[in-house]
Amino acid sequence: MPETKVKKTEDFHEWYNEIVELADLCDKRYPIKGMNVWRPYGWKMMSFIDKAIRREMENTDHQEVYFPMCIPRSSFKKEEEHIEGFGSEVFWITHAGDNELEEPWLLRPTSETAMYPIFSLWIRSHGDLPLKTFQIVNTFRYETKQTRAFIRVREIHFFESHTCHVDFKDAERQIAENKEIAQRFMHDLCLPYLLHKRPEWDKFAGAFYTISIDVLMPSMRTLQLGSIHQYKDNFAKPYDITYETEKGDHAFCHQTTYGMSERILGALIGVHGDNKGLIIPPAIAPTQIVIIPIIFKGKEQQVIKVCSEVASTLQSKGYRVHTDNRDITPGNKYYTWELKGVPLRIEIGPRDVENKQCVFVSRDTSEKQSVPLSTIEPSVKKTLDALAQRLYQHAETLLHDHLHTITTIDEAKKYEGILELPWCGKEECALEIETILDGNTLGIPIEEKPCDHPCPVCQKKATTWMRYAKSY
Repeated sequence: MPETKVKKTEDFHEWYNEIVELADLCDKRYPIKGMNVWRPYGWKMMSFIDKAIRREMENTDHQEVYFPMCIPRSSFKKEEEHIEGFGSEVFWITHAGDNELEEPWLLRPTSETAMYPIFSLWIRSHGDLPLKTFQIVNTFRYETKQTRAFIRVREIHFFESHTCHVDFKDAERQIAENKEIAQRFMHDLCLPYLLHKRPEWDKFAGAFYTISIDVLMPSMRTLQLGSIHQYKDNFAKPYDITYETEKGDHAFCHQTTYGMSERILGALIGVHGDNKGLIIPPAIAPTQIVIIPIIFKGKEQQVIKVCSEVASTLQSKGYRVHTDNRDITPGNKYYTWELKGVPLRIEIGPRDVENKQCVFVSRDTSEKQSVPLSTIEPSVKKTLDALAQRLYQHAETLLHDHLHTITTIDEAKKYEGILELPWCGKEECALEIETILDGNTLGIPIEEKPCDHPCPVCQKKATTWMRYAKSY
């Protein structure tokens, strides 16, 4: 079957750009750089990702909301640290037609400053808490670096949950739940990841602390897919989000957020894809199974009849199935669906009809397997489960084979990927390592472990490990 012009192992970034275009995921020719057009197949993939996160939110009692994208400058400026963090990335609206606005508006870079003035009206007593909300919206940030589809864009498809709690302890319980949600969600996407507590100088603007969700791409660069933030009452105070306690006095709420972006789709493309195209995990594949009739003259009807019966059987079990009845060669059909990453292909020809069987082809292996029609449903489940397990294991091997725990900078220079080095706790030492390695500080591993080695910069006793990598 045809393959990409550029091989994934030879030039990952060119391969990635080619796959995005060939698979009809988005069109980058829109006249504003970094604001891409979602093509039907790309949007369908993103919609299934959204569906998966909506399911997680509903199962944990979050309520979906939708706030306006425009935020008045006065609301945005209430939290000074927040505006300092986002000020250079904001798109401002100053006019309505020929009329200058009395107060400029901005397109939301994130939604704290849009939502929290309203939260202060919704919350009155301890009985209103916890308040657990989420929305799936577009956010806007003026990205000045080189844009890349789904990875670095200026209009971002974005999921964000916002919660309010009676105290820090209850907000910490929400942080724990957010980690569990991320674990289930990322497992369905077959994406192993690392959690890092971001350093103080690189946490989310206004947060008490930030946890990042990072994956390793085959380019040996990390991609931050999302983050979890503990705010304490840092936003509640400027936005006056208070509640009446059981004793009758008033207290500020403690808040958390959890956000992820369309970078998830970028990670799926990069981590799982190969030189034939995408490979989509079954849980979020728009089409999980494609059925290809192998037509011979005079036997068309019986083949098409069996294909239709197989499709109906699998659809009745909840699978997303498409039968490709186009009048083109089977080889061209194989190319189309391999490029689009459909997890399982089922071929049925006249001989298969006679033998009451079909042929399974898993997208990741291309191995053919004859399966009796009488066992097709359990065989489909077994095959899709096995494919998902292989995708996860492959990605896990990529991650762990390139996660290096080392103690000196000279040793660090020998490796690619994620480097774990002793850290004394001083910002200047971490930033010097960033400069030497031409990378970024990811943060402290969330699963803190003892470190008995000296800091490789100042040689003082390290207090923990710190991870570094080249990042997008």
